[in-house]
Amino acid sequence: MSVNDLGDGELATSSLLNQLIESLQCLPGVGPKSAQRMAFHLLQRNRGGAKSLSDVLNRAVDEIGHCKNCRIFTEQESCPICQDASRIRTTICVVENPADVFMLEKSTDYKGLYFVLMGSLSPLDGIGPQELGLPILEKRLAEEAVEELILATNSTVEGEVTAHVLSEMAGRQGIKTTRLAQGVPVGGELEFVDQNTIAQAFAGRKTY
Repeated sequence: MSVNDLGDGELATSSLLNQLIESLQCLPGVGPKSAQRMAFHLLQRNRGGAKSLSDVLNRAVDEIGHCKNCRIFTEQESCPICQDASRIRTTICVVENPADVFMLEKSTDYKGLYFVLMGSLSPLDGIGPQELGLPILEKRLAEEAVEELILATNSTVEGEVTAHVLSEMAGRQGIKTTRLAQGVPVGGELEFVDQNTIAQAFAGRKTY
């Protein structure tokens, strides 16, 4: 998609500008129109910001890798969470994406460690145990004094399958597994909640 395809009429522009607009579309949720607006804004009103963004992005791509223990993004060999001596080291929470760690850190008082899968099991997409780093996690479970593995994968078919595999892995080590509760969200009204969610919430009800 080029700039010529975006407007009501023909828009003469440089091939480099077309490349910039097309490159911006690699971002999630950014289509041709949004990419065009971003490109024009950066070039017309904020070239300094564009240069800074370019420099930081290049550094990030070159220097940010994965923590050797939990696989979260970090420019260090071991991330700050894994290095924090105050964290509870007998509990590991497994999540699918780095963003999940930030959400849990912001929304809960969890003080244990993490393991980031960077996805979920999906054989059709070529994503198996190796791609999710499960050998690394299995080694941690065998060598560290882990007492509980919290399964915080998403409530999708792939997420549930992944949670089942993780539970079996922990079971072989004699480690307890727990799953995040699923049900009606805080502030949700039953009238507007889907049937599967209501069923899970009802089946998993507890003493109040």
